[in-house]
Amino acid sequence: MLTSWWVSLSVAMKILWGVTLAASLIFLIQSILTFIGADGGDGGIDADFDSGFDTEAADAAVEGGTNLYTFRNFVNFILGFGWSAILLQDKITSIPLLLILSAVVGVALVAIVMYLFKWLSSMQQSGNINLYKAAVGCNGTVYIPIPGERQGEGKVQLSINQSVREYNAVTDGEALKTGAQIKVVEVLSPDTVLVEPLESLII
Repeated sequence: MLTSWWVSLSVAMKILWGVTLAASLIFLIQSILTFIGADGGDGGIDADFDSGFDTEAADAAVEGGTNLYTFRNFVNFILGFGWSAILLQDKITSIPLLLILSAVVGVALVAIVMYLFKWLSSMQQSGNINLYKAAVGCNGTVYIPIPGERQGEGKVQLSINQSVREYNAVTDGEALKTGAQIKVVEVLSPDTVLVEPLESLII
């Protein structure tokens, strides 16, 4: 029955079905890869709270979704156009009108997906902390002892935006033991801060 149905189609409809099914498969694969990439970013939460959703795979997916001239948006257009033409072919006898409506649906699908990725991008940015702005002046606790005079790195736990985050830390003064109270005086890199003992601030 499937064979007879396929044979009964015109050449144009066979091409349309083929392109639409291919676009549907590519869309499915892209969606799976996008969410796998997003989920993969969460695996680093315990080790580095700043990593969060911000992985290369997730960034590429989000950036690709917010740019107009991308392969992803081309696939989305074909997806909307193809399925609209297939589903409406028996209801709309005018070919020009069918093509116009299908094109409108294709453009609408591209716009919806771009809006979705823009929303995801804004959520990602709001979830990430700008360490250079947020950490300086924060108090925290030494988690792994910090050697003195920048002879090595330890780790500290800082309370930023009502959540505890862990960073590498160095100090210019004497060594700091586990449990010592500290204050961040400078951010040296996205995962390393310069700290000093909180007691040194008391006059």
